[in-house]
Amino acid sequence: MTGLISSERASNGYRIYEERAVVRVRNIRYLLSAGLTLDDVRVFLSCLDGDVAAVPPSDRGLRVALERLAVLNERIAAQTEARDRLEAALREQTGGRTRPVAGPVG
Repeated sequence: MTGLISSERASNGYRIYEERAVVRVRNIRYLLSAGLTLDDVRVFLSCLDGDVAAVPPSDRGLRVALERLAVLNERIAAQTEARDRLEAALREQTGGRTRPVAGPVG
């Protein structure tokens, strides 16, 4: 999270963070869980110390979020197409006798 959170070094080498870092980390995690990247999060730097979910986004923040949504939608569509092709191939090879497998195979 380079540049998003600052700290000091104690004499023992440990990092010391200000109390407000807790809120900042929570907001960064919120934005990351919403699909944004760390580069995207930098656009929201001015509001990371408050309630980032309650603050109306700036025009730039809104643009970044919309661009990220488009990227996510493209990835989801590509993954859905790949799944559908694999599913169709399996149905063809097994005569429709497929069943979902729980968890990763390997």
